[in-house]
Amino acid sequence: MKKVISAPDPIREEKLKAFDRLLTIMNELRENCPWDKKQTLESLRHLTIEETYELSDSILEGDLKEVKKELGDVMLHLVFYARIASELGAFDITDVLHSICDKLVERHPHIYSDVVANDEETVKANWEKIKLKTGNKSVLEGVPKSLPALVKAIRIQDKARGVGFDWEKKEQVWQKVEEEMQEFKTEFNTESNEAISKEKAMAEFGDLLFSLVNYARFIDIDPEEALERTNKKFIKRFQYLETESAKDGKVMGEMTLAEMDIYWEKAKGMNTKLP
Repeated sequence: MKKVISAPDPIREEKLKAFDRLLTIMNELRENCPWDKKQTLESLRHLTIEETYELSDSILEGDLKEVKKELGDVMLHLVFYARIASELGAFDITDVLHSICDKLVERHPHIYSDVVANDEETVKANWEKIKLKTGNKSVLEGVPKSLPALVKAIRIQDKARGVGFDWEKKEQVWQKVEEEMQEFKTEFNTESNEAISKEKAMAEFGDLLFSLVNYARFIDIDPEEALERTNKKFIKRFQYLETESAKDGKVMGEMTLAEMDIYWEKAKGMNTKLP
């Protein structure tokens, strides 16, 4: 095994004390607070999902103060799950931490063994190969079924790439995007009023989205983040439309599209000034 060198941590003891404090408070709450005593793995699940999305929001907003706060909320949940599991006799926080440490050492043989990996792609490829050797039946097995579809598409493509199943050049991917776009346009963007097959249209639109996600990956854009940033931009512009039109005595739902477009264009022009 290689001798791994890392920079000394001058405040390691302080960090350990902080984690110990959290464990102590968790035990006290679990044993004394009516709400905390009632919680189960299942009851915490949706709250954890909510906290994770709040963390994501603060990251996208670039608000590091909120990132710190949300990380604390997520950390609390992790300790909470481990405490409940220890009561069930399944595992405790020690087992959780040792488990992730063991996995990290095992899946980084280029750091802790003699494997050579000098770039990110090789590291990811080794990671997937190791997972297959240690029990996974499929490269795609680790993609959670409940992931949002867009995020799931990203993870599926990443994992396939890890074992070499991928396009070679981004130009090939863009050609696929144009091919899927043309198929969709030819089939469903017709001028006639004939009814279309919704099921077939959905399938073709899914293919188009999947290919766009693929291309985004090739040019190093996270499509989930890109779409969320556009969502936030739309919200800010629409709320500007609402507030500014109200100042002029106009009512949403009673304005014409042309009237609303005037405020929308102003919002676009003030994009950098909007809160």
